[in-house]
Amino acid sequence: MTLTEKILQHVKGLPDLLQEEVLDFVEYLESKVGKRKQAEGKTDWSTISLSYAMRGMENEHTPYTLNDLKETFS
Repeated sequence: MTLTEKILQHVKGLPDLLQEEVLDFVEYLESKVGKRKQAEGKTDWSTISLSYAMRGMENEHTPYTLNDLKETFS
């Protein structure tokens, strides 16, 4: 018996209300997987774009010091 068949067997034994909950959960998992795939694709492009935009900048002189980055409150 395959995993899908086992899941179907268990779901068929549940009342309709619980089957609806199972369906909701399955749809949630599907959307979660879809969002993860989209995020992975976007991450790849953003990393490539950022590295392309920043290339050669590691050797540039900056006019700012560490003190310029500190924020003071009075």
